[in-house]
Amino acid sequence: MRKAQITRKTAETDISLTLELDGAGMAACVTGCGFLDHMLTLFAKHGGFDLSVTCTGDTYVDDHHTVEDIGICLGKAFAQALGDKRGIVRYGDIALPMDEALILSAVDISGRGACYYGLDIPTEKVGTFDTQLGKEFFDAFARDAGITLHIRQLAGENSHHILEGAFKSVARSLRQAVAIDARFAEAVPSTKGVIA
Repeated sequence: MRKAQITRKTAETDISLTLELDGAGMAACVTGCGFLDHMLTLFAKHGGFDLSVTCTGDTYVDDHHTVEDIGICLGKAFAQALGDKRGIVRYGDIALPMDEALILSAVDISGRGACYYGLDIPTEKVGTFDTQLGKEFFDAFARDAGITLHIRQLAGENSHHILEGAFKSVARSLRQAVAIDARFAEAVPSTKGVIA
């Protein structure tokens, strides 16, 4: 089973996270940030991942440290669960509609972590959530997972829909990319022989 368990404790956050790539889309997320809990729950569901996250963070300041540090932990969990990446499809992409929003994401499990983020979110907040933190989350996740991640907004006016579409789209792209390719189950999908 492709699983990982990550803990991270700093002066700003105390996080425990478990991930199973070949799960049933089950989530238990208690981060202290309600909107992030919602996004992580649908991320697990649409990715087919089992995800458990608990976080005690300095949300009395704001949600920044919590969101970024959970992105770091989730990225590390993906990298750990994938191991040497033997047999994975490696690439995934989808254009995902969320009501009026249409979000394109593309993933390469390349070993080179970078996020190329192209969302134009019209408001500064969704409820109490700072919409700028969407970029912080995906930047941290992509860097620590070692994946190349592109996210583009093709349409959208509602900030909640745009962000929700992004989390769902990335989850669906990752679901494709981490899947085992039965034809090449023992091969690393790179002419270099390694993904690093």
